[in-house]
Amino acid sequence: MSHWKVTLPISDNNRPIEVEPPEILEYATNSILVPFMYNDSTDGSLVFHAYPESTTANTKYSRTELREQMEPGSNSVNWKFSEGGLMKGTMRMEAVSKDRGGKYHKVIIMQIHGRLSNDQRDQIGQKDNNAPPILKIYWQDGKIRVKTKELTNNAVSPEGVLFEEAWKDDRGRTFEEEVGFNKFNIEVKVSKGKLVVSLNKGEFFVYDNASIRRWDVFENYFKAGNYLQTRDEGAFAKVKFYKLEISH
Repeated sequence: MSHWKVTLPISDNNRPIEVEPPEILEYATNSILVPFMYNDSTDGSLVFHAYPESTTANTKYSRTELREQMEPGSNSVNWKFSEGGLMKGTMRMEAVSKDRGGKYHKVIIMQIHGRLSNDQRDQIGQKDNNAPPILKIYWQDGKIRVKTKELTNNAVSPEGVLFEEAWKDDRGRTFEEEVGFNKFNIEVKVSKGKLVVSLNKGEFFVYDNASIRRWDVFENYFKAGNYLQTRDEGAFAKVKFYKLEISH
């Protein structure tokens, strides 16, 4: 936990509560964290519990989600695809609510989020450093679905590529294997111009298109946990992590 901070679905002064290193290291005894991030001694997992309440800027959903910090306590030190990165996790969906139609609510379990440098932020006149997430991995109806961003126009200028409007969601891809409520393994590997996502080392999605190749302009950070994709009253999700590793 020394290189992660966590965002919770509850707020303080109308902003979601965040716990950073070193306080996060005491998560097992932290009264604020315990309802949302706790050990399950029966199977050795770390449980992330979320329900709709407080949201972060630029979002409408609540989360109990880890955010990578390469330098503990700082959001300003991040990495680019050309520097490479690897995130591996073993997890399972413990429980999740259903919508009125009887379908399970979607949950984002892993992400790679983009970030503007301070110079880039000032260059395009943006008020914050937020950039789009290049990768979102969902648990959806018992399967694992992957979505990335792609350029709306491959001929966009070097400055234009910095604007959020230059990017759109791709159509998404779903792994064939149904994980249901069983344990599964996800591996995300990035390098310059390439992104590979695998499920249980048996299925692989490879992204090496023009959009991915131009993504290296952005800084990035890994995210993992429970980002519940609904505002439905009474909704909830509990995601169990048995292993989470990152390297660069």
